[in-house]
Amino acid sequence: MAEIQSIRRNLALKELEAKETPDGKQVAFSIRFVTKNGEIVFIPRAVAAGLRFDMKSNRMRGVVPVDAQNRATGHVTPFHIDGMIEFNDMKIKL
Repeated sequence: MAEIQSIRRNLALKELEAKETPDGKQVAFSIRFVTKNGEIVFIPRAVAAGLRFDMKSNRMRGVVPVDAQNRATGHVTPFHIDGMIEFNDMKIKL
């Protein structure tokens, strides 16, 4: 049985905030989080996006689902960083 990998939340947030590679391509990742009403959301391929308020002081981040060519397939989805469950198939730990 394979051991479940984990990642610290601060390292996952650093990877999430790295929006582009050095050659200018967007960094895609998968994420699973809990919304404020308790719904678990899984986005298999997403990129980081901005929100219309101060993300750092509100402890929020935004993601947009994308297809294989990194074209947006949905709208910006905000989530609270304390609600992160998985990042790139790794469990989040504090």
